[in-house]
Amino acid sequence: MTLKVPSYIANLVKPTQKAAPARRVWSVDLEGTWVPFFTATNVTKATEVPSEDLGAPLRLAKSKDGQVRFGQNGRPTLRVAPKLNEAITSVRENFIAGLHAFTGQVMKENKDGYKAEVQKAQRAGEPIIVAMQKDVAEAVAAYEAAQASEAVSEAQSIVTTPVPEPVAA
Repeated sequence: MTLKVPSYIANLVKPTQKAAPARRVWSVDLEGTWVPFFTATNVTKATEVPSEDLGAPLRLAKSKDGQVRFGQNGRPTLRVAPKLNEAITSVRENFIAGLHAFTGQVMKENKDGYKAEVQKAQRAGEPIIVAMQKDVAEAVAAYEAAQASEAVSEAQSIVTTPVPEPVAA
């Protein structure tokens, strides 16, 4: 039994062109995607994101006492306007719910196909997992050996360092 893949799911998994680096929220370009999207949803009355949040989507982050926050790099910290951030969070939660619903539908309608795909993925991933475990074990052993070598060197320097004799009074 072959389940027809909805076009919106097919479009999600197609490769697209790379965009120039920009401020991202949930890994999506804020000013090139989120702001135009919520402007469109406001026009269609699907949302009511405040115009000031769409017009100035980034705000200075401030502490509770009103002081501007700075990052470790010395630059002021920015945050996404509150109502816009809430709207993005809602989209993310609904998107995840849609992914879960689609997965559940496929699992229900094609239980054997889904199970076979999971088993195929597990078999294909097994050599990668084994290789990673080997690499980690070797790295840990090398790290522990280096640490032990440093400890021995430090202990030897303590033992071989002459202790000054007390001065007679």
